[in-house]
Amino acid sequence: MMFRFAYPVVLLLLPVVTGWFLFALWRKPSGITYSMTSKMASLAGGGNRILARLPMILRGCTLVLLVLAAARPQLYNVSRDVRSPGVDIILCLDTSESMQALDFKLDNEPVTRLTAVKKVVNDFIKKRDTDRIGLVVFGEEAFTQSPLTVDKGLLLGLVDKMEIGMAGDRTAMGSAIAIGGKRLKDLKAKSKILVLLTDGRNNAGEITPLAAAEAVRALGVKIYTIGVGGKGPAPFRIKTFLGTRLVHQQVNLDEKTLMKVAETGGGEYFRASDSRELSEIYDLIDRAEKTEVKVKEFFHFKELYYYFLVPALILFGLEILLKTWILRVIP
Repeated sequence: MMFRFAYPVVLLLLPVVTGWFLFALWRKPSGITYSMTSKMASLAGGGNRILARLPMILRGCTLVLLVLAAARPQLYNVSRDVRSPGVDIILCLDTSESMQALDFKLDNEPVTRLTAVKKVVNDFIKKRDTDRIGLVVFGEEAFTQSPLTVDKGLLLGLVDKMEIGMAGDRTAMGSAIAIGGKRLKDLKAKSKILVLLTDGRNNAGEITPLAAAEAVRALGVKIYTIGVGGKGPAPFRIKTFLGTRLVHQQVNLDEKTLMKVAETGGGEYFRASDSRELSEIYDLIDRAEKTEVKVKEFFHFKELYYYFLVPALILFGLEILLKTWILRVIP
């Protein structure tokens, strides 16, 4: 729930009311000229100035509450009705052992490839407000981390929990494509997209990447592939009995297979050797796979003016009561 004033311009009266109130308290109260003021003191009830000004204080509070009520304070929320199907997207992300290579940087600090991927994927998910997105994690095996959903909070939480080796140390690209295609199989959407990201080559699973791509493309799914990692040996942190050491190892990225998979799937292949390129690739995919979505918004309001109007009427009645029966004023 959110709060607002329906007529905020009315609040401009508050400084006017406040100024009048301060002036009324500052100015000298009305009095009666009499030659023997000592005699009039007894008529004034001992000269209690605070009590004498109480009706004015009540009137000032009444006016403030009336201004707030006139501005129509409201609590409201917004519901959205998506009138046309968006894009269904499955993100297949490699979490194999090679994704711990430290050849990517965030804020000029070296990070693992998976850390950089998680940052870029988070940004990508946040941009796709009306699309359903699902996650497939793969290593030696492949499994669904999240089915297709519009719950972006759930997706972001699951991406944050991804860890290197959670699906095994090898790379089953074909299995990841097959599982992603199964998630998209029977869904009605204007566009179905599968994005496969890996830094290695297929060396696990019972289905080849090309066979899986052909089967998935037959379902009307477009496939984009992303190969991550720089060329040449990549730095890795290795634990030894002498402590943690930084060593360089070669990671073999099978670009030819990724190109063929993208070609078979009617999409494109991209190569990302650093965080900036990776972010640009997801931006390209984001722009290429937009669809017009008609969204109708419904606003639900709860009026709160009576929380100010009722106390204002009570204070006004109390002022009249005090001036008429208790603190009577000589005209």
